Amino acid sequence: MMDPAGRVAMVSGATRGIGRAVTERLIAAGYTISAGVRDPSRLPQHDRLTGHAFEAATPGSADSWVAATMARHGRIDALVNAAGINPRATMLDADEANFDAMWTVNAKGPMRVIRAAWPHLIAAGEGRVVNISSLSGKRVRNDNLGYAMSKFAVMALTQEVRRQGWEHGIRATAVCPGFVDTDMTSHVTKVSRESMSRPEDLAALIEAVLRLPNNATVAELLVNCRHEDTL
Repeated sequence: MMDPAGRVAMVSGATRGIGRAVTERLIAAGYTISAGVRDPSRLPQHDRLTGHAFEAATPGSADSWVAATMARHGRIDALVNAAGINPRATMLDADEANFDAMWTVNAKGPMRVIRAAWPHLIAAGEGRVVNISSLSGKRVRNDNLGYAMSKFAVMALTQEVRRQGWEHGIRATAVCPGFVDTDMTSHVTKVSRESMSRPEDLAALIEAVLRLPNNATVAELLVNCRHEDTL
């Protein structure tokens, strides 16, 4: 397992849900965190945590966040792309606004961060990328097709990061949770809050993935809170 001391990880969506749990877990493990969030004032205070404005839907925002991270910390070892949205967008909806919003935030958002950080991940020699996808990126079990399509795209993005980055020591993992007890699932009634996966448990798995050596990489990590046929 790699020693996190001195390593810098960028985490999007770090003020809530999985992103917040990952931020707290990685700080406790010894990482320095550059958090990309809409409102940096919502972040806790820590000497190894810096907050930077980041809007996943805004072109150029990822470049500014990466530039600020390099100016402050001088290196980038890992990315955790946790920012995402989940409005409703069904196949028969004539209004495609929600489709477009999820494509921009959920798929293009992490791609832009990866692209901006790419030369620094190469320079790190053991760069790591974790993209938060979903079990909805592996199969379709409800009518929110827009969300599933955006998360299927995240799976393709992760595969391309692995392909292009392999010879440079960059390793990428798609983490695919089912229902997680966050505000994104606050509308869900078919699964109780107590039965859902916990953000802290996802964070523990993500820390483990980030610390694995180059010869023990995990391409996809499927995490479920209920029984489902193997995908």
